[in-house]
Amino acid sequence: MKLFVGIDVSSKNLDVCFLDSEDTRLKEETLSNDLHGANQIKETILTYNGQFHYEKIIVGMESTSVYSFHPSTLLDNDKDLQRIGVEVVVQNPKAIHRFKGLFEEDKTDRIDAFRIADFLRFGRYNKTVIKEEKYVALQRLTRSRYQVIQQLTECKQHFLENLYYKCNTLSNDVDTSIFGAAMMELFADSLSLDDVANMELEELALFLQGKGKGRFRDPEKLAKNIKKAIRDSYRLGKVVQHSVDMVLATYARLVQTLKKQIKELDKGIEALFEILPEAQCLISVPGIGPVYAAGIIAEIGQIERFETQAQLAKYAGLYWKRSQSGDFESERTPRVKTGNQYLRYYLVEAANSVQRNEPVYHEFYLKKYKEVPKYKHKRALVMTARKLVRLVDVLLRNHQLYTSERSV
Repeated sequence: MKLFVGIDVSSKNLDVCFLDSEDTRLKEETLSNDLHGANQIKETILTYNGQFHYEKIIVGMESTSVYSFHPSTLLDNDKDLQRIGVEVVVQNPKAIHRFKGLFEEDKTDRIDAFRIADFLRFGRYNKTVIKEEKYVALQRLTRSRYQVIQQLTECKQHFLENLYYKCNTLSNDVDTSIFGAAMMELFADSLSLDDVANMELEELALFLQGKGKGRFRDPEKLAKNIKKAIRDSYRLGKVVQHSVDMVLATYARLVQTLKKQIKELDKGIEALFEILPEAQCLISVPGIGPVYAAGIIAEIGQIERFETQAQLAKYAGLYWKRSQSGDFESERTPRVKTGNQYLRYYLVEAANSVQRNEPVYHEFYLKKYKEVPKYKHKRALVMTARKLVRLVDVLLRNHQLYTSERSV
């Protein structure tokens, strides 16, 4: 006989259902989502096992943001539960939701706990392994970096939107980055366009070269282009100009702050990444540095969680559903919209870097780029990321360094 423990997790409570393989509900209860509640679940499992001596005990819950982390980790690491072979699984909520949809019933936390246990009883769950502490620590950093990058992208978009109000032809006439230190300070300052336009060419060139720390090859040409953009742009009224200047200054400070935070996170990621045994495997690939490699490893954890590279690709959302019926085989196979968005992000970013540094991947990227008339870069990059999954799986599973295909 087997025992299935379904736990519906919320921020405050753990609704638990103890179900055996004969579909008998042994116990249903609501406990607090804290150390005391999790220990009560443990003691109940030990009590039932002492009575029935189960051949297998499985504890399952949905992956509900941060709420499932503590109870799943505690139960998985408990020595008493490990001694009797308790398996702890954390399931994708979508799989549980689809299973619940088969039944016409109310939606309550207690019913949800029962359906999770019932789902485990059918044996169609993924055999997940709770990650070790070092992977969780790294994941906190890499996911935070991903979120800060999203914030930075949004801030830049808002900055450009308001910059268009102030100088609508700037991006057409100036070929340097708007987000460089010199340009940010020039157009996020309280100076009006007329103030900048009235500056002497040499004075503006010196200002740009000073703020740009001497990185501009031809500061006078850049100064001329800026003056031309200002002459060609519309003028704002004083009231609107004041508001736009305030907004630009605010977003400029936010962009600078977020860039600084990303650098700090990168330092933390690199420091923690060095202690992982898998570190050298991925950074041996041309184009994959410590940050991208850390993001990939943090989401994968132990590669043994996945039986094949196809499972790993599906977990990342780099998977295209097959559509076949009789003699018909659809050529349109859209990518699934599920999967781990963080792992997919780091794989795609890494693939873009690898295809710029590794000829074999660059050739593959160009081949996929030429196959379709629309969304060329996006599609080619995703397909390259899918190819990269196979390489990542081999390197991590075999604990080996990358060897270029050219030398094989």
